[in-house]
Amino acid sequence: MKLTLHIWRQSKRSTKSDFKQDGKMVRYELDHVSPDMSFLEMLDVLNEQLTKKGEEPVVFDHDCREGICGACSLMIDGEAHGPQSGTTTCQLHMRSFRDGAEIWIEPWRASAFPVIKDLMVDRSAFDRVVQAGAFISVNTGAPQDANAIPVPKADADKAFDAATCIGCGACVAACKNASAMLFVGAKISHFMHLPQGQVEREQRARNLVKVMDAEGFGNCTNQYECEAACPKDIPVRVIAEMNREFVKAKLKEEPPSTKRVGGDG
Repeated sequence: MKLTLHIWRQSKRSTKSDFKQDGKMVRYELDHVSPDMSFLEMLDVLNEQLTKKGEEPVVFDHDCREGICGACSLMIDGEAHGPQSGTTTCQLHMRSFRDGAEIWIEPWRASAFPVIKDLMVDRSAFDRVVQAGAFISVNTGAPQDANAIPVPKADADKAFDAATCIGCGACVAACKNASAMLFVGAKISHFMHLPQGQVEREQRARNLVKVMDAEGFGNCTNQYECEAACPKDIPVRVIAEMNREFVKAKLKEEPPSTKRVGGDG
C-alpha cells in the first residue's frame, strides 16, 4: 500500500487556553505498507524512516497495543480511534484503508487534554477524576468467595458493562463540548450496581462531578457521539445514571447553613 499521511506536529506543550498552540499539519509519503500492519506499526515504519533521515520522529502514546490500556488515542480522519467501531487505534489495521489513501492524524482536541508533543496529550485530568472517588475505600474485610455476596445478574451485567471503560478519552474527543460524562458515568455506574459501592455512593457522585467540572470538561447535549466513538461500547445509559445519582446526592447533602461549627454552647 502507498499512503499519504497528514500528521499534526507540535514541538511545545499547549495550554488549556490554547490547545492548538505552535503546531501544524505535516505531509509524509509512505510506501510498502502491509495491509496486515496495525495503525501503530505503520507509524513505527514512518518513524524508522524519519530517524534514518535524521529527522524528528512523530511522538505518539502507546503501551499494551492490545486494546486494553487506552493509551493509543488518535483522531484519524476526524474520528476517534479511526473508522472502525469498537476498536482502539492499536487494533485498527491498515486493511481498513484503501491503497493510495490520504489519512489525517491528529491528537485529541480538548482543552482538558493539552497536547504534550505531536500526537501525545496529557490525560491526567481523568486521573484526578478517579482520585476523587472512583474506587472503594471502606474496609470490606478479608477476600470472600465469589458467591458470598449475592449480586443479581442484571446488576452484575450493568456493573461489568461500565467497568470495561479503559479511560482512553475518545468520548471527550468525539464530543463537540469535550464532555467527560460518559467516562464519569461509567465510573459511577460501575460501583452503584454493586453492594460494595453503596457506602460511599452519594459522596462518590458529588466528588466525581465536582472534579469533572473543575477540570474544564463540557456538558452533554445528548447527541451520542461519545457512545459511537467508545472502543468498549460503553452505553449512554451511564450518563443518565450519573445524573440521577448526582441529583439524589445533592438533595441529601446537608445545607451549609445548617452545619454545626462550634460546640453545644
